[in-house]
Amino acid sequence: MKTINDFLAKYTKGDKYLWAFISLLSIFSFLPVYSACTNLVYTYGGDTTVFNYLFKHAFFLLIGYLILFLSQFINYKHCYRLSVFAIPIILILLLLTLIQGKKLDGVNASRWLYIPIINISFQTSSIAGLVTFIYCARYLSTKNNINIYHSFVFLLFPIFLIIGLIFPANGSTAIIVFVSVVMILFMGGYPLKGLIIFFIIVILSAGLYIYSVIRVVEKNSMNRVNTWISRIENFFDPKSNNSYQMKQSKTAIFLGKKFGRGPGKSIIKAFLPQSYSDFIYSIIIEEYGLFGGVILLFIYLMILFRIIVIATKVDNYFCTLLVLSVGFPIINQALVNMGIAVGLFPVTGQTLPLISAGGTSMWVTFFSFGIILSVSRMIEQKQE
Repeated sequence: MKTINDFLAKYTKGDKYLWAFISLLSIFSFLPVYSACTNLVYTYGGDTTVFNYLFKHAFFLLIGYLILFLSQFINYKHCYRLSVFAIPIILILLLLTLIQGKKLDGVNASRWLYIPIINISFQTSSIAGLVTFIYCARYLSTKNNINIYHSFVFLLFPIFLIIGLIFPANGSTAIIVFVSVVMILFMGGYPLKGLIIFFIIVILSAGLYIYSVIRVVEKNSMNRVNTWISRIENFFDPKSNNSYQMKQSKTAIFLGKKFGRGPGKSIIKAFLPQSYSDFIYSIIIEEYGLFGGVILLFIYLMILFRIIVIATKVDNYFCTLLVLSVGFPIINQALVNMGIAVGLFPVTGQTLPLISAGGTSMWVTFFSFGIILSVSRMIEQKQE
């Protein structure tokens, strides 16, 4: 026991509360994932069991913790330098992902980039979001007086391209990236006039794209626009026969009442699509009640609080923006996921960070936390 404590004390420095919250959510995730994966077994059948999905989740978490452990040692200066070179690389990857236009089980899967030689795929939009946030922090930290025209070329135009390449296949992620970027620019002191112009350009471009697709492209094509329209219509018309997911989600929340049905006792998990990822919060409330749902929300808010504490303690402006830039989008995603489950937002494909089953998104979340912990380590070292 002493050896383990010595190891943890030596190699897991940084904000202890943040370490605790990350570990708490990761360990807890096994319970709802194990319970909700019944849906996958029912859907795909065969020789696959719930334990297969649980082991897969454990593997992803193990890799995630390895990423977290290694990334906490990264010097923030590397993030500063590499973000410039990462932008053109991520643009190429997003373009390849969009062009690839693959289908997975008959569904549009162009948000994943498939590499045939090694037979793996990953979601480029998650990586693109993180790169964009770090790049924003870098640019804002280098300019005392930001020139709007200069920033449109070297800051806003690359961001516009990234959001534009994500949007056709993954509209919800593009919106979250856009909102997060606007928050970062506002916190970084970007001129309000330029921010409003950028906001209008993005909104008009998105509207033009949607209008063009509706007018030109067939309904049965792989584009996502008709799916977005359907989800928005269902959101404003809950009585629609097409709002199956939301009906099941609200039923799960209703059955949970105050203290839930108990771990693993969800009924709706067998009928609710994506109960192990997009709608896992509904299953958590059904099994652990409103009390469990509020506690989970409280933990995410405490993570947000620790992010703000770390950002305000560091005396390097880039580090402050870096912590806020990679930390806020995680909380944004969590709030959006929970808001969808309770019916505050239209249905999207956003997972619950550190809880939902997944791969790329989970690893990017762990890497983001690793960056925050690396800054926290720097603060501790200076204090020592």
